[in-house]
Amino acid sequence: MIIASELLPDFKTYNGWTNYETWNVALWISNHSDLNDIAKGSKNYKEFVSNFGFESETGDEVSFIDDKLNIKELDELIAEIV
Repeated sequence: MIIASELLPDFKTYNGWTNYETWNVALWISNHSDLNDIAKGSKNYKEFVSNFGFESETGDEVSFIDDKLNIKELDELIAEIV
């Protein structure tokens, strides 16, 4: 028997990302040409942040070092961009 909740999308995530903060940072890295270029030259998210600046925020005021960020997901994003 199939339960209706099994057919519904997972609403515990934000557009497939762990949370709003991770989604927002990923969106900016993917869609902003300067950030994308920095990501291309980085081997992981930690290096990206080091190259970009620790005190920076997205245009939506989400910190690139927010404690809520899922670094594993952002590492995967960086790996895909390279």
